[in-house]
Amino acid sequence: MTCILDTSALLAVILDEPGIERVRPHLGSAQISVVNLCEVYTRLFEAGVPRDAAEREIARFELRVRSFRETHAIETAMLRSQTRHLGLSMGDRACLSLAKINGLPILTADRAWAQLDIGVDIRLIR
Repeated sequence: MTCILDTSALLAVILDEPGIERVRPHLGSAQISVVNLCEVYTRLFEAGVPRDAAEREIARFELRVRSFRETHAIETAMLRSQTRHLGLSMGDRACLSLAKINGLPILTADRAWAQLDIGVDIRLIR
């Protein structure tokens, strides 16, 4: 099944965190926003992982990296009013907008997302 990975879902796999078993089966067909991929790289670099090692780590998952286009920017901005009460970041909303525009479910570890009613299939990994 094709799905969208939130930053937290991909980090669960990379860092061998709880929920990994819910994400791993989707890695061959999963998609991720370039915005969320940036967040993943940021976490790896902050942890001291060298660039070449980080790139190899991400490449092994064979993810489809989706660009962030004007339609995503508009949808991401529109989601602000619906998600403000949960404190969702722009990266969170970029993930949600990608799923909403493409009609795909999201895998996330962010439990607050379960409270959202925005027409997106949100699946918690833990």
